[in-house]
Amino acid sequence: MIMRLFAYFGDHAGDLAAQLLDHIFMVVCGIALALVVGIPLGIASARKERLARPVLALANVIQVFPSLALLAMLMLVFGLGFNTVVIGLFLYSLLPIIRNTYVGLKQVDRSVVEAGRGVGMSPVQLLWKVQLPLALPVVMAGLRVAAVIAVGVATLAPLIGGEGLGREIYSGLTLRNDVRVYAGAIPAALLALLADYALGRLQEKLRTRRNRTADASKPIQPTA
Repeated sequence: MIMRLFAYFGDHAGDLAAQLLDHIFMVVCGIALALVVGIPLGIASARKERLARPVLALANVIQVFPSLALLAMLMLVFGLGFNTVVIGLFLYSLLPIIRNTYVGLKQVDRSVVEAGRGVGMSPVQLLWKVQLPLALPVVMAGLRVAAVIAVGVATLAPLIGGEGLGREIYSGLTLRNDVRVYAGAIPAALLALLADYALGRLQEKLRTRRNRTADASKPIQPTA
């Protein structure tokens, strides 16, 4: 089985590489849209608590939908193809990004915020120069979860006319060819692990930088 799998990888390296690139492109597009929409919604929720509950509730409702059912519903509205897949990935990536942006901003030390106000920062300056940089590690944790979810959901893309590694998986299932199933599933799993690892390392670096920034920004307590 292993020898057959390696032989298949060697014989179809070009096709698998193209499918991998399609898979990555779909995931990146979906997550990029989620960041553009989710971060402002998280910021707005953190600034106005009355907005937080309905926004998070709506994002939770979307997340609860089975991925195949959601993609099927989107297909009825937007048709088959790339755009429908990207919209589905966008919707599935929203919750972790909105929630972690909201939580990250809420967890910013109030003394640091007050220090920023004390030096005359406007609310916008405070957000961009103090609050968001300190919340970035938590936001990155949400991005990390969203990336892993998106890689997995993107394997369903061929069912609604999309491309990616899922095409190899479903071709293998249709033909009852284990080698083709593994040829699609293994790269998809490795891609999810790689995304999680890379974003995890970036998250740790941001957390270290946040701790240094927070320590430097805290007002010095007078000694007795």
